[in-house]
Amino acid sequence: MVSVLSLILFSFIIGYCPLVTGGPTSHQCSDRNLAIQGGRLTLSKMYNDGSVLKYHCPEGYYPHPVVIRKCFRGQWDPAPSRKQPQCKRVTCPNPNVLKNGVVDPYKKIYYVNDTTTYRCNSDYTFRGSSTRVCQANGKWSGGTPICSRNYDHCPDPGTPPGASRTGHIFNIDDTVTYRCNNKLMLLGSKIRVCQDDGQWSGQEPECYAVFTYDTPEEVAEAFSSSLQTTLIMHEETGKEGKRIKLEQGGKLDIYIALDASDSIDENDFNEAKSIIKQLIEKIRYYQVSPNYEIIIFATEVTRIVSIADYKRNDDEKLDKVLRDLEGFNYDAKGIKTGTDISKAYGAILESISFEKTRNPKAFNDIHHVIIMFTDGLYNIGGNPIHNIRAIQDEVFYDQMEKRDEYLDLYVFGVGNEVLKEDIDGWVTKRRDEKHFYSLRNIENVQETFDQMIDESTSVSLCGLYRDYDDGTPSSMRRRYPWLIKIDVTHEDGKISNCLGSLVTPKFILTAAHCFRIDDKSEKIKVEAPNARDILPKVKEYIPHPKFKVRGKVKEGISEFYEYDVALIELERSVIVDINLRTICIPCTKETSGALRLSSSGVTCKHHKEELMNNDLVNANFMSAKKANDDILPKKKVQIKQGHKRAACIEDAKKELKLTNANRIITDNFLCTGGIEQNHIDDISCKGDSGGATFVEQKSRVIQVGIISWGLKDICTDVTQSVVTARDFHTNLFSPEVQAFLKQYLGDGRRGAPLTFLKM
Repeated sequence: MVSVLSLILFSFIIGYCPLVTGGPTSHQCSDRNLAIQGGRLTLSKMYNDGSVLKYHCPEGYYPHPVVIRKCFRGQWDPAPSRKQPQCKRVTCPNPNVLKNGVVDPYKKIYYVNDTTTYRCNSDYTFRGSSTRVCQANGKWSGGTPICSRNYDHCPDPGTPPGASRTGHIFNIDDTVTYRCNNKLMLLGSKIRVCQDDGQWSGQEPECYAVFTYDTPEEVAEAFSSSLQTTLIMHEETGKEGKRIKLEQGGKLDIYIALDASDSIDENDFNEAKSIIKQLIEKIRYYQVSPNYEIIIFATEVTRIVSIADYKRNDDEKLDKVLRDLEGFNYDAKGIKTGTDISKAYGAILESISFEKTRNPKAFNDIHHVIIMFTDGLYNIGGNPIHNIRAIQDEVFYDQMEKRDEYLDLYVFGVGNEVLKEDIDGWVTKRRDEKHFYSLRNIENVQETFDQMIDESTSVSLCGLYRDYDDGTPSSMRRRYPWLIKIDVTHEDGKISNCLGSLVTPKFILTAAHCFRIDDKSEKIKVEAPNARDILPKVKEYIPHPKFKVRGKVKEGISEFYEYDVALIELERSVIVDINLRTICIPCTKETSGALRLSSSGVTCKHHKEELMNNDLVNANFMSAKKANDDILPKKKVQIKQGHKRAACIEDAKKELKLTNANRIITDNFLCTGGIEQNHIDDISCKGDSGGATFVEQKSRVIQVGIISWGLKDICTDVTQSVVTARDFHTNLFSPEVQAFLKQYLGDGRRGAPLTFLKM
């Protein structure tokens, strides 16, 4: 089994909040000229040597020009001046960067609660949020507004507020470059490249001010999706979902590092220990057995447990680690005056290098996770970037493009003094993923972890798959764990063969034309090809109420397939595991998590913009026609939209010899087939009906359509031209289809319900 080596680096940069009274020292700092206008201050050790003074402001305001002062040998650093610090109003980056559109109202400065609206010039298509609000964290709500024409290979990537962009051609290998204006810091990808699959490389950039921070909700949404995917990709289950013991050493190594320098308050240190324990306990919920290394660092590094020792000790090792962590006292670290983050990374590098030397073959498959809590303000050891580069060298073997997924570097920064631009250079830059998060305080970290993993839904995360093949049927099954084969024996003895997709543990989504009115549930057999277990029996099948094959006979249309969608309800829920998982369907909260979209304010429209964002959308379907060794092949198509869809319908009109093809091909159908940009679409065969038409994005699979009907059956008649063939798929974004799905899949009385979004 091919595993992913992932190094997850959480650098939780912790600020100061609590008031802690320390003992008297030989040096004390003055209490004069310290007050802040409009806010308050706290002291870690009163006015004694080593005390840290921190300024606090109400929500929507930030301290300026000083955030903290430190008492050193009787002097404050920085020293107080006659000009009193004050709490200034938070502003949001300038949104007047929208090209080919209008921002209203136009203002020089936008403060918290200011609202803006966006619209495009004629002939341009709008994407993103049409209304945005300036939030207390210095960020705009919603997604970046974009006005585009979608003529190029990649969609217009837009320009985030506060930034400027060079590059306006969006074909394969074209680049766009960003920079932030007015002393703002750019986080994310400064350069993005248009890739073969029609997507942009890297992460959408954002412009941060010194006071900008991420909310626990958005951090939990983005980070938990990545962590959950990592954990589930390493899940191993036995019969009936019981945990099985992984091979010795496992393939998932988790490193945790905690800053214990004097700049970290003892209360925050203890809180961070509790958060580490909480995360480990949540990881335990998954059917995966990681190895752990936990280090405490300041001037030097102390290991609570090493990866090597953990792998050698099988007796209650995780419980012992948690006990040792709980028992580690804040003062046990000894000298804590310095903060050497580079040495912490170096210790991690040593462990990784040792594991690689000890067993090079096994190392190739290991997934490493490192969790670091620190204030990020290193004062010895220098910038840790050289050790980070060395870690990457150990992992990548000079094959970064092939092994990029083996390494994830995350940093969590907490506090107003976070060196955002420096730390953003320490993290992984992977497409549509965010790996650096800036949080205000340790309480925000706690909130993030509380929301990060929801045990009630984690075992049924949609759209997960393992995209590798070791040549066995079981490994192929894991590449399409949602796929279901359906055999329907009709009353006249004829059999219909269709495909479907598991959309909840109790429901299968398929095409309505696979069934007849008089079909009996006991005559419907469902099977997960190459899966280990037999599926439950069918309780009932439910066609869309508006599906009427003969509905337009009077108009001269013998067969009409609008609303060609049906659900099969099983007698009981299936046991979800690595071989049998649900596919994502659009317009649900579960799919928002898969797409790493904040759940706040996200609608069905946002999903459509994210998934169907070009005139040619790369998609796939599974064929029922076996290629070899009892394996079902994956087919490639491009969904036509805009003027491309109009051309597709025009082609269908010629084949069908109709004057008005819109009578048959309504907006409730997606169209594929033909040749575009030297790509020839695959065509579905008889037996593929009901199967999922799906888009792969962010390592997850989202179903956007159902295979319904086509112009030609080229599988039985090889003389037919592939070039002129066209297929049509029931559009899952159709409001009528969404209403049908919500009625049954959102019903808590029928098993684990999905949460549907507003249209």
